[in-house]
Amino acid sequence: MYRRPIQSAVRNILSVSASKATLGKAVEQDGCLKALVVAATIPSSQTQSRTLHKSRQLYTVKETPQATDEEVGAFTKLIEAMGFTGPLKYNKWKIKIAALRMYTCCVERINYDEFFEKCSLPDTLNSWFLVAQFHVWMCLVRMRQEGREGKYMCRYIVHSMWEDVEQRSKIMGIDAVERKEALRAMTENFYAAIFGYDEGILSDDAVLAAALWRNLFNRQCEDPLQLELMVEYVRKQMQFIDALDGEDLLLTGEVKWRPLAEENAQSILKVTTPTYNDTGL
Repeated sequence: MYRRPIQSAVRNILSVSASKATLGKAVEQDGCLKALVVAATIPSSQTQSRTLHKSRQLYTVKETPQATDEEVGAFTKLIEAMGFTGPLKYNKWKIKIAALRMYTCCVERINYDEFFEKCSLPDTLNSWFLVAQFHVWMCLVRMRQEGREGKYMCRYIVHSMWEDVEQRSKIMGIDAVERKEALRAMTENFYAAIFGYDEGILSDDAVLAAALWRNLFNRQCEDPLQLELMVEYVRKQMQFIDALDGEDLLLTGEVKWRPLAEENAQSILKVTTPTYNDTGL
């Protein structure tokens, strides 16, 4: 007599467990089905990327490199809050010399005539400045990745640029009043261009092309092939500069630029390590 209640209880437990298992499988299948439906509704354009800067290395969440701020002491924070620069990893004088060299690379290692021809820019001081600041911006983007030393170097790269612009305007015989007004306009244009270029390099090619159209072409480009050429130039150039060693850049400031037009823009040449002595000269 006592077996029947036990058997019925066991049957009830088994039936409840079976129903829960069936329900769990149904929920799991329903979840998988919803995931497939959502994946099928995603436009294919969102999964496409420009082959120029596509990386073959796949990262997981834990392997994704993240920039970390350099830890500094309370004294360094205090003096830098007062407008001074605290102790750096390398000698400040070496960094200043490297900054001047890096700016020189933006001036002497660029074929400005080719840029004027390919981009239909007039051969003027303003056009020269637009091309120069364009390359200076790429150097600033790279050096900002090198912590406090890189930011310190960025200040003197920009300082060298304004010194050069002023000297060139004097050589051209521009009046002092006109020179002051021109430098003010160039300063406003420079910081506006940096903001637009930063937004473009972090976005898709359409945003970058719009920034180039506003700043480099001065809103006067009607040829989409010219914009495409410059967008490709920025992508491959930034990819190439990122491969340069940060310590070598801080000590030497040597930057070699990729050609404006080349057959295989996706290829990255092996970067040669620069040489420097103990004094960093």
